[in-house]
Amino acid sequence: MSGTFVGMPAFPEAAREAVRDATLRGNLRHATHTIRAKRAAAVAEVSDWAELREAGKRIKDHTLRHLDRYLVQLEEAVTAAGGTVHWAADAGEANRIVAGLVKATGESEVVKVKSMATQEIGLNEALEAEGIRAYETDLAELIVQLGRDRPSHILVPAIHRNRGEIRDIFRGEMGGWGRPAPDGLADSPADLAEAARLHLREKFLRARVGVSGANFMVAETGTMVVVESEGNGRMCLTLPETLISVVGIEKVVPTWRDLEVFLQTLPRSSTAERMNPYTSTWTGTTDAEAADGPRSFHLVLLDNGRTDTLADDVGRQALRCIRCSACLNVCPVYERAGGHAYGSVYPGPIGAILSPQLRGVQSGIDASLPYASSLCGACYEVCPVAIDIPEVLVHLRERVVQGGPATARGDRVVLKPAKGHAAERAA
Repeated sequence: MSGTFVGMPAFPEAAREAVRDATLRGNLRHATHTIRAKRAAAVAEVSDWAELREAGKRIKDHTLRHLDRYLVQLEEAVTAAGGTVHWAADAGEANRIVAGLVKATGESEVVKVKSMATQEIGLNEALEAEGIRAYETDLAELIVQLGRDRPSHILVPAIHRNRGEIRDIFRGEMGGWGRPAPDGLADSPADLAEAARLHLREKFLRARVGVSGANFMVAETGTMVVVESEGNGRMCLTLPETLISVVGIEKVVPTWRDLEVFLQTLPRSSTAERMNPYTSTWTGTTDAEAADGPRSFHLVLLDNGRTDTLADDVGRQALRCIRCSACLNVCPVYERAGGHAYGSVYPGPIGAILSPQLRGVQSGIDASLPYASSLCGACYEVCPVAIDIPEVLVHLRERVVQGGPATARGDRVVLKPAKGHAAERAA
């Protein structure tokens, strides 16, 4: 995973420092209470929510059991549509692939749509080391980048900032990254959004390379899916001539029919909306001069600890996660400690079970994360794919006590970089 958080103290020490910050606690309390109240109302509107939740769980579990087959199918479909698939066993390999692809275009800057996978591998820092500047275009990610900060929430990365702090960041930093903030910028949401819009517009219009993640990948057609609320992501996906998508291997779903379930549960669980404002899908490339979409598309499939996680019968359910962040918004520990205390791009309850599995439990921060919970079970109750986070936390605590075996043994999917069929099951 990313070196961004290397050197972070173990969770108890980081949390102890965070709870002393009255401004931080106030920001978190206001934001999480607001989001979870809206989410509860949105979910209550759906009479078959329990059935949708169970369907999402079953689809994810089925896909994970047959992940090798669906990854091969996905590769074949992407290739048939004109795209190129790259297999990355770890963060270093993924970063080298992306940097090489950008350099091959002759460009020295990229625009990015919000992507947790690229944060996980520290892509921005890796590109910078190669002389390539990456511009975040999601509003919250822009705030984090301009503030030389780290994300603290899955859905709202700048949740720890209030409007006054954001105004000051825009006033002080925008000019160093492009178009400066308007004179006399106020802290109203409308004024801040307009400042960001003006700042980003010039980047969208000149960008030749875009970098994205994906919320889902449809194996039967090779289609990538990104859901967002602002429309900046769609600009990144349609305007650049070259598009590079870095996606964790667990994000694949077998069919379009499976996707239907998640397009109902994800918006309500995350932003408390009945339908996501922007759902962008793309398959391969376009050859037409005036058509939207990239002429060159590259998909980087990222393992980075996922096959080790898949090998654990209990822990593998963490790979069901669709990154809705509902568990963060109900967690009493997250509300008080904030996301930075988790020392990972994945904060909150899901981060407490995902990060130690992707990175191992050898470090102080990762060994402490399974204990960053009261085991109240609120996270399980709101999870749209029924991840039993308390069960996994207890399981990981046992692993820590036993000395942290690197991975379970047994059937596992092994990622082997190859030009053709790069995923196969090993005995």
